[in-house]
Amino acid sequence: MEQNSKLDYLKKYTKEKNGSVKLISDMVLHNLDGLTQEWHKIFEEKSVEKRIKLILQRWEQYVGSELRNTISYLKEYLDNVELIEVNERISVLYTVKDNSGQVAYYEGRLPQTEIVNKGIKNAWDKLPVSVRSFYENVHNGFYYYASGSMGLVCLEEVAFLGDDDFDWSIIEDLDEPLQINLDTSFGFFSNGMGTYVAIDYNNCENDNATLWSAKDEPEYNLNFWDVVDEWILIGLEG
Repeated sequence: MEQNSKLDYLKKYTKEKNGSVKLISDMVLHNLDGLTQEWHKIFEEKSVEKRIKLILQRWEQYVGSELRNTISYLKEYLDNVELIEVNERISVLYTVKDNSGQVAYYEGRLPQTEIVNKGIKNAWDKLPVSVRSFYENVHNGFYYYASGSMGLVCLEEVAFLGDDDFDWSIIEDLDEPLQINLDTSFGFFSNGMGTYVAIDYNNCENDNATLWSAKDEPEYNLNFWDVVDEWILIGLEG
């Protein structure tokens, strides 16, 4: 996809009426606020291949075992990583190109150093170390750009399952008693159609999670990363 066509495509999905997207050249890296030394090092690299290698080394350092299948796929099909500015926030744009030449864009926001989601902030220290490590060191969410889903959502958009705005009428039809507390549960992964991989921070030992949906019976006692890794891969291969 040509550069102008790519920008036109990206602008369509900024989620704001007059949203803006621009690619950030390495010429202006030194002027960017919030870009740590480690991220400077990655994007000062002129070679696309070396940038990809450096960024995937970061994935492997922090979630190498948790997201091993995702990382393996990216090693094979990641075509480019670029810094972009979307509505004045800085993110990494992942261009994934499969064997047929089909291109998919994924967004990884810069790691979150300050938790702005009040509900998450209050629960942050109770969440699994591996989840916190991803958000603090790799990305504040990693998802299919056009939908903002099929991946780990940014912390600002993590679903609080106890929110009164949700209609969980399915609870009345469950075959078994509810095994998670919605008031201490957050959906970190979204498929974009009302299904979440959720963590109840009062029951999250060994990365324990629940597949939670407004339509289907919940699936309990799943490993958070096993499900997330599998579903991100489904999206990438889609």
